[in-house]
Amino acid sequence: MPPLKTKIDSIQNYDVIFVGFPTWGMKLPPPMKSFLKQYDLRGKTVVPFNTNDGYGIGSSFETVKELCPNSNILEGFTIKGGVESDGRARLTKVENAKEAEMKVETWLKQIELPK
Repeated sequence: MPPLKTKIDSIQNYDVIFVGFPTWGMKLPPPMKSFLKQYDLRGKTVVPFNTNDGYGIGSSFETVKELCPNSNILEGFTIKGGVESDGRARLTKVENAKEAEMKVETWLKQIELPK
C-alpha cells in the first residue's frame, strides 16, 4: 500500500465519513486501501461512492466493507464518468451534470443518513 502524504488530524470528530474513489481494474485503488487501513473508523458510518468507466464497481464496495469491519457501511453510489465507447462525454456537459445531480440526490434520500 502506498504511504499517504496527507493526514487528517480530526477524523475522530466525524461520525459519517464519505469515501469517494474511481474504480481501478475493477478494484478499490491502493491509495484508498491505505486510507482505510490508516484510520480507525470503528463505530463510524462509512458511505462509499465511486466513478467508473462503465464497468461498474467491481469488488471495490466489498473491499470497503472488509477493511471497515466495525463500521456501519451504507449503500454506495456509482456513476459512469469520462468518455464512453460511443464517444458521448459523461458528466462534462450540462445535461449530463444535471442527470448526475439528480441521481446523487435520489441516492442520498435512499440511504437515510443518521442524524
